[in-house]
Amino acid sequence: MYHRIDFSHEDITIDELARRVKSNHPDADIDLLKRAYEFAELHHRPQKRSSGEPYIIHPLNVAATLIKLQMDLESIIGGLLHDVVEDCDVSEDEILEKFGRGIADIVIGCTKISKIKFKTKEESQAENFRKMVVAMAKDIRVIIVKLADRMHNMLTLQYVSKEKQVKKAQETLDIYVPLASRLGINSVKSELEDLCLRFLHPETYYRLAEKVSMKKHEREEYIKDCVLLVKDKFLEYAVKADVYGRPKHFYSIYKKMNNREVDFEQIQDLLAFRVIVDNITECYKCLGIIHSSFTPIPGRFKDYIAIPKVNGYQSLHTTVIGPKAERIEIQIRTYEMHEVAETGVAAHWKYKEGGGSSGAKQLNKLKWVEELMEYDRDIQKSSEFMDVVKNDLDAEGIFVFTPSGDVRELRYGAGPLDFAYAVHTQVGHTCVGAKVNGKMVSLKHKLKSGDTVEILTSKSQTPNKDWVKLVKTSKARTKIKQYLLKVDREKNLEIGTEILEKSLKEYNSSFKVLEKKNEFKKVLDSLNLKTIEELCLSIGSKRVNIKKVLELLPSIDYVEEDESKKKIDTLFNKVAGAAKKSAHKDNAVIVDGLDDIVVRMGKCCNPIPGDPITGFITRGRGITIHTMKCERVRQSDDLRKVDVAWNSAYSFRHAVAIRVITHDRPGILSRITNNINAQGVNIKGAIAKSLPDLKGSFLFEVEVKDYSEFLKVISIIEAMEEVISANRA
Repeated sequence: MYHRIDFSHEDITIDELARRVKSNHPDADIDLLKRAYEFAELHHRPQKRSSGEPYIIHPLNVAATLIKLQMDLESIIGGLLHDVVEDCDVSEDEILEKFGRGIADIVIGCTKISKIKFKTKEESQAENFRKMVVAMAKDIRVIIVKLADRMHNMLTLQYVSKEKQVKKAQETLDIYVPLASRLGINSVKSELEDLCLRFLHPETYYRLAEKVSMKKHEREEYIKDCVLLVKDKFLEYAVKADVYGRPKHFYSIYKKMNNREVDFEQIQDLLAFRVIVDNITECYKCLGIIHSSFTPIPGRFKDYIAIPKVNGYQSLHTTVIGPKAERIEIQIRTYEMHEVAETGVAAHWKYKEGGGSSGAKQLNKLKWVEELMEYDRDIQKSSEFMDVVKNDLDAEGIFVFTPSGDVRELRYGAGPLDFAYAVHTQVGHTCVGAKVNGKMVSLKHKLKSGDTVEILTSKSQTPNKDWVKLVKTSKARTKIKQYLLKVDREKNLEIGTEILEKSLKEYNSSFKVLEKKNEFKKVLDSLNLKTIEELCLSIGSKRVNIKKVLELLPSIDYVEEDESKKKIDTLFNKVAGAAKKSAHKDNAVIVDGLDDIVVRMGKCCNPIPGDPITGFITRGRGITIHTMKCERVRQSDDLRKVDVAWNSAYSFRHAVAIRVITHDRPGILSRITNNINAQGVNIKGAIAKSLPDLKGSFLFEVEVKDYSEFLKVISIIEAMEEVISANRA
């Protein structure tokens, strides 16, 4: 039988701890370990736990858990000392002097996470979570020590009040479980989940325990029979493997019951088997043997060896119909993969970095840790940071491919925009559409594992507020919000600066004059602002009234009944309105350096907003606009070229031609036109004809507002079963 790691360490002593350390690390400095224990025991001696036991029992258990997670000596000693700075008034310098930099960093990191006090519980939880993520980025061992600390606290949670039990269990489920999952420490994740279920939903937990226990003998016999059967199949092909069976842990069963809305008796796949072999080749060989011996269930095979999870987890997963028509889940992995699955990053460190402090530093190069730190830099509110990171800590999702074959992992429900931002922020910002498996799709399209995604971009495209609702990943949502905030900031700065300048002009003053007199200092101090730029931003965003600023300026004789006051009242609206009009409202295109020029679109290429464009001076006819790919552009004289850009303030529909090739079917023209009209797109004209090879050819002229809407029309047409191709004519 397979046994989960036992994280309870009854009657653990320093001698037993030293023996376990020695067995894992033969060259470990046991004297340093014992000195750390004596130091911790001395300072914790006056303290008792809620259970009435001496406090030193807690750090001993934390250290013992870290040994089972295969952690290094510095982490284990850090576990012994993790509470002395916070609870015993021991200075950080004393830890550094007695035990060295590596251990001191771990102890100090653990202390900083939980030391600070906050006004509200929500603020405390969010800020603590943020501190944990930052600490993790500096040294992942800090978080592993905190996980071991939380494990023992949860194992002894029965000694505190019901209110504290619920609070601790919910915090563990919200924060520590996702962290353990992302670090790949599945043994800790599963144990914490079951403990959370026990204290959050005790009736459900004990009912499950009773029902699982009732069939214990029957289940053990079934597991034994299955293991023997699988081993016999492997022997036929001369494959050597360890095979274990186990019931799934309670929280896993609880989630299945909730997700499927069924009772315990209706859950079929309650058993999981593990096959552990020497190498990857044998993993796939075992999979073939199992699939040829039992009936595999379609859609339940996952290859995490070829495409590992973000946390480094690797295994083959399959579900088959076992003996007595029972569904059984089988995981196939190597011994190295198994240790990685149970102990997570610690095993990565052991196998790939060779241990030691340098190995710990290498662990922090995990890409997702770098992404978390990027969130920390970009997001101001701790509560928002907590929501964003918790959303992305879930390691489950889908795997999609770039056209060159690179893999990206995204959340379930993610779309092309999420993929675009996963590739690069700029690709996301300029995304106008996507091709999935070679076919055009809309930005609302949901991606599936195995999809190959090609992102279409345009230099003139920028994010808009609707995108925030479309995306599922935190990275995409954060980047879009940042861009929109930046645009708002620039606009507000421009508005505020102009309002302040024009207001000062009404009183025969100016920026330069007042700066020389240092008069802005009083304004900034009174409004708790640091710079004049902040002042202009506050005026532009309406957080500060311009009249309040004028009242605070010593040399401005601002009177509420003054005639200038009437002008000031209307100034804001005029400036704000003007700032929004970046170009002439009647021109679709802005021509660099030229006003009131006649602009027309080239009929050869029919450019639409979103297309890269250039302009040519045409005698007697103003400026003609062509797409950059147009043949006329290559043939024209460069001396007649002018820089042009689409005007975002212009709202008008543009004609574009679409050629569609279909299988010749009755009523196909009607179905295509109905689909186009259903998108609110007007068809100006259509030409249809039958081709000799039982195909139909259609040329539609439609009116769209921009390239994005054009792509939407194309994707709607391409999605039709009869359509062979749909392209711009």
